Formats: sequence, C-alpha cells, structure tokens
Amino acid sequence: MARQVDDSPFVPSPPESAGFGATPDSLASGTISFVRRLAASDSFKSLFKDGMTLVEEAAGYLDGVGREESRRLRRPAAIAYASESMRLTTRLMQLASWLLLQRAVNEGDMTLTQAASEKHKVRLARQEVACAPELFEELPPSLRALIARSMRLQARIIHLDQSLFGAQARGAADGPGAIAHQIERLRTAFARH
Repeated sequence: MARQVDDSPFVPSPPESAGFGATPDSLASGTISFVRRLAASDSFKSLFKDGMTLVEEAAGYLDGVGREESRRLRRPAAIAYASESMRLTTRLMQLASWLLLQRAVNEGDMTLTQAASEKHKVRLARQEVACAPELFEELPPSLRALIARSMRLQARIIHLDQSLFGAQARGAADGPGAIAHQIERLRTAFARH
C-alpha cells in the first residue's frame, strides 16, 4: 500500500463509504441531521472560503507564472502540464459549482430538495492525476501544490455531498411507500385485539 510522504496525489483515496461517524437522520423525519447542520455551519463557510480562494489562486497562477513555467518544460512534461492544468481547472469548476449550490441552500435561496434536482448539472466526480508519477514530479512545484490542494478539497466535498444527498435519497426511499406499509402493519396488529 502506498504511503503519503508529502502532498503527492498518487496515494489511494479513502473509501467512498466513510462517514462523519454519525448516521444522518432521514430528511423525511422532520429532524435536523448532523450532516445538514455541518453543511450550514461556520465549518462550511470556511470550506467555501478555502474553495473560492483556491479557485482564484489557480486562475492567477495558470494565467501568470504558470505560463512562464510551462514554457521551460521539456516536451513530455509540457504536455503533462497542459493536461493536468485542464484537469485542475475542471475539478475546481465542479467544486466551485457545488459550493455555490450549497451556499444557496444555506442562505435560503433554494431548498435541499431543489438543490438535489439541480445537482445533476454539477458533475461532481473524483478526478485523479492522469500523468505518470515521474512526469508529475517534473511539473512546477506550484502546479503540483495546487493539484494536491484541489484533490484534498475534492475529497472533502465529495464526502459531504454523499452524506447530504445520500441521506436525502435514503429518506426518499423510506418515504410514503415505506410509511404506508408500516401504518398498515400497525392497523393489522391492532385489528387483532
């Protein structure tokens, strides 16, 4: 198993099923889940700020110093630079879209249900580094650092997304049909007495 010595993105990601340590309450139950509170907390505000700051830093780097650094690379590394910078931009666009959608929920501009229906427009998916490790090491340190930070942010947001919208999907699956079934079982039990 690979071990992480630095911020290298070549370390296996944690399992997708990892949770916050608490089972989210069903959104259909009327109770407020731990995950929903977390998503609306100061913690989320910090995550939002970190994400938007990273977007700005990456854009500034890629439009400025990054262009100069990429010109000094040998051809295979320059191709890897182009590919990884496009992947970085795509990853950050996905993450920023998700953060903005969640902020709209937190500010009451849309409900969690509305956000779930809009979520199909945000293609939030784990996106790893595509180039070989030896080529990745040839990339400028600033780009490597931005990629590593974006992948950590990606892991946090995917985890939060799965916790939020997975709970909603479970709540919907347990929705009216399941409740009607439970009520019918109660009626049957009480009818016997």
